[in-house]
Amino acid sequence: MSELAILKIDCPDNVGLLARFTGFVADRGGNFAEVNQYTDPLSRWFFARLAFEPGVNELGDFSQAFKPIAFERQAQWSLRSASGKIRTAILVSREDHCLADLLWRWRSRELRFDLPLVIGNHEDCRNQVEREGVTFVHQPIRPEHRQADFERMAQILREAKIEFVILARFMQVLPAWLCEEFAGRVMNIHHSFLPAFAGAFPYRRAYERGVKLIGATCHYATEELDAGPIIEQEVVRVEHYHDPEDLRRLGRDCEKIALARGVRYHLEDRVLLHGSRAVVFRD
Repeated sequence: MSELAILKIDCPDNVGLLARFTGFVADRGGNFAEVNQYTDPLSRWFFARLAFEPGVNELGDFSQAFKPIAFERQAQWSLRSASGKIRTAILVSREDHCLADLLWRWRSRELRFDLPLVIGNHEDCRNQVEREGVTFVHQPIRPEHRQADFERMAQILREAKIEFVILARFMQVLPAWLCEEFAGRVMNIHHSFLPAFAGAFPYRRAYERGVKLIGATCHYATEELDAGPIIEQEVVRVEHYHDPEDLRRLGRDCEKIALARGVRYHLEDRVLLHGSRAVVFRD
C-alpha cells in the first residue's frame, strides 16, 4: 500500500454528503483504505474521516480542488499525509509514570511523533528524558511570577514550532490565553472520571465514597479546569479491600492507557471536535 492521505471533515448534515466527498476522492484516482462517518442526530452535524491512497496526485492539488466543495458545504476540514509526524512537546511535573509510558511508546515507534523537547516545571524527570536523547527544559511556574513563567513557556513552544502538547501529569492549570492559542492541540490526563472527583486528592475522596470503579479521563485542555472535550476513558474495578494507595496504583495504570490511546487518536486524525464534545473514530 502506498502512502495514505487523511481527509477530516465536519459540516451541517445534508443528503448525499458521504457520496459527494467519497466521489470527489474517487474521481481523482484516490483508493480508499478506510472510511468513517457519523451524523449526530441532535445537532444534525456530519463528521467523516477518509483515509485513501492519492495515487499520482499531489495533496496540494487535492486541497485546491476541495476548497470550493468545503466552502459550499460550510465545512471545517483538513488534509494531510498520514506519514507526516506532528511536532510534539510533553509537559511534566514530578510524577513520571505517564511520561515513562509515552517515552517507551515513542521510542518503540508505537506512537509516531517528533519529540524535540520535554518541559518540566521541576527537575525530577530530567535524567529520564535526557537518557532518551531528548532535550529537557526546566521552566518553573512560580506563584508570584505565574504570568511571566507561562509566557516564557509559550515562547519555548513557539520557537520549537510545537503543534501538539501533551500534559503528562503536569500539575499546573494552563492560563486561558494559552489554551486558546493551542485550542484542540493540548491533551490532558485526569486521574478519575470527569466531572466526578475533579481537582485535588481524587483517590482519597473516591475511597471515602466507597466507589466500585476507578478510572482516568483523557481530554483536551480548556480554560475551565478539567472540562474539555473527552477523548478516551479507562476504568478498573475496585474491591472492598483496596486502600487509597491501591486506588492510586490502579489509577496510574488507567491514566497511562487512556492517555496513550488519546494521543494515538489525535496523531492519526481520528478526533473531530464539535463544541464541548469529541467524535472519535477508533480503529
